[in-house]
Amino acid sequence: MPDHRLPPATQIGLAHLRVSDLPRALSFYCDRVGFRELRRDGATAILSASGSAPAHLVLEAVPNARPKPPRTTGLYHVAIRLPTRAALAEVIRRLAASGWRFQGAADHGVSEAFYLADPDGNGLELYADRPRERWTWDGGQVAMFTEALDVEGLLAEAADADDGLIDPGADIGHVHLSVSDLARAEAFYADLIGLDVTQRSYPGALFLAAGGYHHHLGTNTWAGPGAVPPPPDAVGLAAFELRLPDRGAWGALVERARAAGYAPEPPPSYGVADAVLLRDPDGNGVLITARAG
Repeated sequence: MPDHRLPPATQIGLAHLRVSDLPRALSFYCDRVGFRELRRDGATAILSASGSAPAHLVLEAVPNARPKPPRTTGLYHVAIRLPTRAALAEVIRRLAASGWRFQGAADHGVSEAFYLADPDGNGLELYADRPRERWTWDGGQVAMFTEALDVEGLLAEAADADDGLIDPGADIGHVHLSVSDLARAEAFYADLIGLDVTQRSYPGALFLAAGGYHHHLGTNTWAGPGAVPPPPDAVGLAAFELRLPDRGAWGALVERARAAGYAPEPPPSYGVADAVLLRDPDGNGVLITARAG
């Protein structure tokens, strides 16, 4: 375990997705899921759950975008976390009523989750955590499994009225990536970045987090060993934010990255002063920021 573990209050901030059609993407994320649009800049829209900062999703329309090819690295899914079981039930019921197709649902022990994709095939998870006191840990590893979800019981908790908006307490709970090699992913995200490995027994996957969370980051090689990055004009993940709670930890991480031979890039304009963009070994963009809240 590295001696530069990230502060416990570290969390995922925003996820920046590439899409092929911005109006179509906004129709899904705002009209169906219930995010609010904060602002728009040309082909890019910034959304949040509450209608105010911080942002949770950046949607960027890529000219002549093509689908993400199979057997490539990059986005597996972005996981939108709802603050309560009832809030999860409300957005799932709304999506189901609109006819949106779900790819699956599961009880993971630590959480209850539904899986789907946006209009471009970008993978999404909608989930709610169970209370932390109900999570089981053994030797620094959290118990996570995949079992049948009581969908009917969960949906029964939805409120009768639906205002069409996602709960303002929703956020991005974690990001799950397809990678080419788990050992390289662990060297980058644990040994360099400073996340803790929270689960390594799941076949072909590795889960990491800060502060005793079950996982802020999932990685897997289910696309096949040696998978290659998608082309730059494909839909998918442009970057995700790893938000540190103080500038000291942020500066130390940036210096570690430079010392290890990584060249921090200036990030897109997200309105954050202390921000750099790193590329993991598979080219995934990791936006490292220092900001509270």
